[in-house]
Amino acid sequence: MSEALRPASAARLAARALWRDLRAGELRLLLVAVTLAVAALTSVGFFADRLQGALARDALQLLGGDVVIASDNPTPQPFIEQARTLGLRHASTLNFPTMARASDARGGASRLVALKSVEPGYPLRGRVQVASGPAAPGQATDDIPAPGQVWVDAPLLAALGLSMGDALLLGDAQFAIARVITLEPDRGAGFMAFAPRVMLNAQDLPTTGLVQPASRITWRFAVAGEARAAQRYADWATAQAARPEVRGLRVESIDSGQPEMRQTLERAQKFLNLVALLSALLSAVAVALAARSFAQRHLDSAALLRVLGAPQRRIAWAYALEFLSVGLLASVAGVLLGHAIHHVFVLLLADLLTADLPAATLWPAALGLGVGAALLLAFGLPPVLQLARVPPLRVLRRDLAGPRPASLLVLGVGVLGFAALLLLVAGDARLGLIAVGGFAGAALLFALLAWAVLRLLPRLVPDAAPRWLVLATRQIGARPAQAVAQIASLSVGLLALVLLVLLRTDLIASWQRATPAHAPNRFVINILPEQAQDFRARLAAAGVQDYDWYPMFRGRLVAINGREVRLQDYADERARRLVDREFNLSHAAAAPAHNRIAAGQWQADEPGAVSVEDGIAKTLGLKLGDLLRFDIAGVASQARITSLRRVDWGSMRANFFVLYPLAEMPDVPLTYLAAYRAPDDPAFDNALVHDFPNITNVDMGATLAQVQGVLTQVVRAVEFLFLFTLAAGLVVLFAAVAGTREERARELAIMRALGASARLLRQVQRAELAGIGLLAGLLASGVALAVGWLLARYVFEFAWTAPWWVPLAGALAGALLALAAGWWALREVLRRPVMQTLRAASA
Repeated sequence: MSEALRPASAARLAARALWRDLRAGELRLLLVAVTLAVAALTSVGFFADRLQGALARDALQLLGGDVVIASDNPTPQPFIEQARTLGLRHASTLNFPTMARASDARGGASRLVALKSVEPGYPLRGRVQVASGPAAPGQATDDIPAPGQVWVDAPLLAALGLSMGDALLLGDAQFAIARVITLEPDRGAGFMAFAPRVMLNAQDLPTTGLVQPASRITWRFAVAGEARAAQRYADWATAQAARPEVRGLRVESIDSGQPEMRQTLERAQKFLNLVALLSALLSAVAVALAARSFAQRHLDSAALLRVLGAPQRRIAWAYALEFLSVGLLASVAGVLLGHAIHHVFVLLLADLLTADLPAATLWPAALGLGVGAALLLAFGLPPVLQLARVPPLRVLRRDLAGPRPASLLVLGVGVLGFAALLLLVAGDARLGLIAVGGFAGAALLFALLAWAVLRLLPRLVPDAAPRWLVLATRQIGARPAQAVAQIASLSVGLLALVLLVLLRTDLIASWQRATPAHAPNRFVINILPEQAQDFRARLAAAGVQDYDWYPMFRGRLVAINGREVRLQDYADERARRLVDREFNLSHAAAAPAHNRIAAGQWQADEPGAVSVEDGIAKTLGLKLGDLLRFDIAGVASQARITSLRRVDWGSMRANFFVLYPLAEMPDVPLTYLAAYRAPDDPAFDNALVHDFPNITNVDMGATLAQVQGVLTQVVRAVEFLFLFTLAAGLVVLFAAVAGTREERARELAIMRALGASARLLRQVQRAELAGIGLLAGLLASGVALAVGWLLARYVFEFAWTAPWWVPLAGALAGALLALAAGWWALREVLRRPVMQTLRAASA
């Protein structure tokens, strides 16, 4: 091997070039872009890795056993007998929302709670921790509440003004508060997990009278024991649950279980992954632009190396080593920054995490280094490698050998590798494909629209227009390929920024406005038929009017058009969940005023008829005329769909999937539901629960505040990560403008040599930048509005009217950002001596 081809020679050349380019700032954009992408991805990666480690460590405790049978009816006896046959320990719990209240002597305040009845042996895995008072430290215990006693969360004591030993009233019974719960290992983080917990002995549950026909109770039958026996039980239970006659039952285990906390955090993680992917994709655009600019500026030095005898292979090795070094340096910085940032996510989501997270593994760091290398290899290296092909004659003739198109093989392999890494980071094939494919589609759309506008530009600006405008238009039209690339790049960056604003302001504000101010803020369920008259009289005495009042009973859909409903007939997960549970059904002679009949006809007191909400009809594939059979408390009820209703779920009114158009249904066991706007007097709720102790009074104001509190935490984490998207978008803007700096310098130098004034040239430059930014902002805003509408319609599911000013604001913002980026990137162009620029151009 000759001296010129030895790797050591290429390494020394790469080291000198790297030091020189770093000092000159030639690689600054590349470093920033790669660092941002790696930091965004690894911050989410470290958080997800620690979260998965905690879930794997605490999986059995989160379940409360090795296998759990969860159902909305009492656990079938065969499941209990099978556990006994296999010698497994077992324990049952019941969970449901209800009202707890203080005694009249202690003020009579009431509060929605998550009631849980337990039996000896609970929990089978993990241990409950309790304290003797709200301020006392928690200690692990193997006991459960004694008969006549309850354990409660500390916030409930403050809410009801109670102390240890005081009486807590639940339904028809009262209990002494004996302990404060500090840790409940199998609690999860679903909707009712945010209400204060009340735990009582299973022997005491019948005395409360709270279990009613329409109560939303979840039975959980947990088993634990030897691993092989537990696996045999899990396999048997899974097979039994798949049988058509077994309904409303699911099997949860380490492998198949989906505790609520896991679901909540997975949703947050997917949202964070989406934002991180957007940051990485924007960074890829910035890297491609910066690498092209780098290659343009090094054409002369590459040609000089060829004149001095350096072969193409040595030059290629040198630039490849330089870029790999830059990628490694930026990736390491990004990994360190991402590790520091993921602690912010842990703090922002602290209320959702009930356990200490273990230390992260090295996998996110390795993935970050891989992403950094892939960014440089896919988008940075191809244009730079073309420098090795610059002919030596370019030293004498500057018009020769601009950068040639990159090798399709190198570019294709690099892009495919980067896309594969992003799909791996996404953790969800659909999410990754939508993000990567949508990004590529948007870039292509922007390029096509920009090309079409450039073709029309000469017709839009006549020769009689101001001189600076005509010159700016001609300059843009003189390099159409560069203008299209620049507009498309700017549009992609601005798209992310406009989407950020829409998501954070208009869409969230529209979601908040979806609930009208006069909407009901109380939902009362479990009103017994014999209490109905007195309850409605109490509402009338308090001045409550125009409230919703419906009977409610539960039924399971068992057949459609004579064919039994089977889970395996539905591929959609939501459809499977719907047919695997009991529906809350109701009846009324008149159609609800807040429902619109979308198809068919509602006929009062029509026998054998039902009205179905059109959304669930589409999900289950139902249509007018279909014959449905429900199992209502063991009694078959068959009816034909005669109308479909359009329900506004954001109205906060009482709504049902299925309604019978009948004034009376005397043969079904039912309770009543009331939805109303409560009086401002807080004593009204307490008195209502006092006089009707079996009811469940759901304060939707407090409930929504609890749910929004969790949403706020997730939004804060996403907003924090959006800073990376914002930074990446700004880098794209700067790179897109800076990439044409030398071409602009030569053009302006020629015009100055021909007598153009500095004032005119500044006007031309500003007009060109503002025009490109204006067009990019307009295109980006249009696409952002379309994406925003899709999100509102198909993700958030509310009506959203696009603000009319968004395209105007987007275009203006694009022009201002392009002007700002141009001022920073091109601030020294007009100050260069004309002779210096022309000599450099002709040298």
